[in-house]
Amino acid sequence: MKISIEAVIKAGRQKVWDIYTQPDHITQWNFASDDWCCPSATNDLRVGGKYCARMEAKDKSFGFDFEGIYTGVLAAEKLSYKLADNREVSVTFEDAGEATRVIVTFDAEEENSIEMQENGWQAILDNFKKYTEKN
Repeated sequence: MKISIEAVIKAGRQKVWDIYTQPDHITQWNFASDDWCCPSATNDLRVGGKYCARMEAKDKSFGFDFEGIYTGVLAAEKLSYKLADNREVSVTFEDAGEATRVIVTFDAEEENSIEMQENGWQAILDNFKKYTEKN
């Protein structure tokens, strides 16, 4: 099952793309709640390149590497990648007047409820929106 989430960010597409893909920015927004953080990120932005973001609870009680291998990269338009468990993710960047619509579509996993997955990914995208609009 595929799940889609989206946000409209009040910024141009190139700025949105840069903040979405640059590791120095990724570490500032890539978490769903204030009790989590993203202490490190790497991003080899090319087909076959690897994306890795370390996600951790601030109290260090839990953490994991969110990793994928790019299967498609079209600068400032679309990213697609495959996660370690073979689930697929795509991210599209569309002009929306003076803003940019970001749509993330991902294969659901079987461990957590659809609602939990949708809410978690949406919270991260909302954090991205908030960070991007402030910077």
